[in-house]
Amino acid sequence: MSKVTVIGAGNVGATCANVLTMNNIADEVIMLDVREGFAEGKAMDMNQCNKMLNIKTKLEGVTNQYEKTANSDVVVITSGVPRKPGMTREELIGVNAGIVNSVCGSVLKYSPNAILVVIANPMDTMTYLTLKSTKLPKNRIIGMGGLLDSSRFIYNLSNALNVPAIEIDAMVIGGHGDTTMIPLISKATAKGSLVAASLSAEKQEEVVKATMVGGATLTALLGTSAWYAPGTAGAMVCDAILKDKKVLIPSCVYLDGEYNQKDICIGVPAVIGKNGVEKIEQISLTEQEQELFAKSAEAVRSMNNVLVEMKLV
Repeated sequence: MSKVTVIGAGNVGATCANVLTMNNIADEVIMLDVREGFAEGKAMDMNQCNKMLNIKTKLEGVTNQYEKTANSDVVVITSGVPRKPGMTREELIGVNAGIVNSVCGSVLKYSPNAILVVIANPMDTMTYLTLKSTKLPKNRIIGMGGLLDSSRFIYNLSNALNVPAIEIDAMVIGGHGDTTMIPLISKATAKGSLVAASLSAEKQEEVVKATMVGGATLTALLGTSAWYAPGTAGAMVCDAILKDKKVLIPSCVYLDGEYNQKDICIGVPAVIGKNGVEKIEQISLTEQEQELFAKSAEAVRSMNNVLVEMKLV
């Protein structure tokens, strides 16, 4: 019997739970929120789809009842606040660090062997905090950012090439931010052929730029952060773990010498299976990509230093 807990029943958390249940990925899903009755209401709404969609997964919404999360195989952490106008990054990190630390302590009390999937922002820094504060083995902490960014990259390539997204393979590495992510256009393929052979240099640059501001573009259109793709990406990481797929997923993971980086959580291709991070895949990067990755790591470390200054790690 497989069990997933989703912490946070907001847009991203609810979408993650919905995708998990609609695709019968787990036998049981617990969705927990701090707002009285909020997760219960969303779970009730979703459960009323069960007959129509042939859903077998048991879904339950709870308010702060961490005992209900006991024996979870995977815990997805979406809780946290978005950055508000006038809020400094230090303030955002401070607020969300407190939330993430509290959540981790509560879920691990009841599910000490769970693999943690972090979606809370700033994602790279919250993943690093989770690893340091819980002292769990590094394979059990996965930041979900690379899969989302890669999906947005594929979406933009699909539009530029007029090729279905399912026929495109492309990856984004580096930090999960609009100035730190690195869409690997040199390695992207469509129907097995390199994209670089089909798109002009100008068009390639357009696709890369559109990918890097993908989150901001959606926020401007929606008036809030996106949720369908982020929630689905979280569910797909759970799927890889629960079904031991050993599939390559760009993920925010702890590096200890890989890609010439140490003591940092940042996006790289990783094999995800029943043990969480099964292997960090070392792929060849161009000289420019290596330089961009080093700059991205420097920017992520700058964010992590806020944790040090606040004595959170």
